[in-house]
Amino acid sequence: MGRIAIAAMAGAGLIAIAPGQALGHMPYMLPNLFDLTDRDHVTVQASFTEEPFAAEVVMKSDAWHVRGPGGATTPIKTVTYLRDLAVFEAPVTANGTWRISSGERFGRKGKMYRNAKGEWVIGEGRDKPADAQLVDVQSMTLAEVYVTRGAPSPDALAATGKGLELRPLTHPSEIFAGQPAKFELLFDGKPVAGAHVEVFRSAGTYDGKKQVGGQITTDKAGGFSITPPDAGTYLALIRHRTEAPAGAETPYRSYSYTLTFEATE
Repeated sequence: MGRIAIAAMAGAGLIAIAPGQALGHMPYMLPNLFDLTDRDHVTVQASFTEEPFAAEVVMKSDAWHVRGPGGATTPIKTVTYLRDLAVFEAPVTANGTWRISSGERFGRKGKMYRNAKGEWVIGEGRDKPADAQLVDVQSMTLAEVYVTRGAPSPDALAATGKGLELRPLTHPSEIFAGQPAKFELLFDGKPVAGAHVEVFRSAGTYDGKKQVGGQITTDKAGGFSITPPDAGTYLALIRHRTEAPAGAETPYRSYSYTLTFEATE
């Protein structure tokens, strides 16, 4: 079963970071099913991890919610928090596609600097240039997943226009192994061009083939595609470091967004 994690950073007019530079653990959500047939709920786990779908640190949020056909949003209030992961049931009350979300979460604060290539690097590492200026940064995380009951529908896929997000151009229920799945990378509703995308599969933990697809870069419209090598569950991870909005606690923010999806035969 193949799984993907993507680390992508900013393009035109935004602040770029080096591909492969992660900020600690990545958030993820994993449903027990993607195709719900006629079920009225789905069970979801959520955690932070360094390996896709291997729960390590529980993810907590005050903004869990599900968006259904028609775009209506329903908060998820009942969540069980264990030490390694969170577990909850999301209601799926009608046929169509549902977007389950952690909501945007404020994370830890730290320092970052530009390296010799002009890329943003988190921390105060030994490789920091002597004249590098440290700036304050806060992490922002958002994890999402789509599930479908009955026939797929497009409403829940619409972009919110807020923060960093990945809009599927190929419907998540119609992603197949060996065929390109198209996505659009957005920040505050605008395309992110020139973003570097790294692709990994969790099956690589067992077969040694963690990275697939080579170097991927978003085009001028923020678009890119991934061709899943085999059937299974995938994780798209996007990180983006940029100036914070006016009134924020730090002058910069490091955004992390993940989308879990499944490729079938």
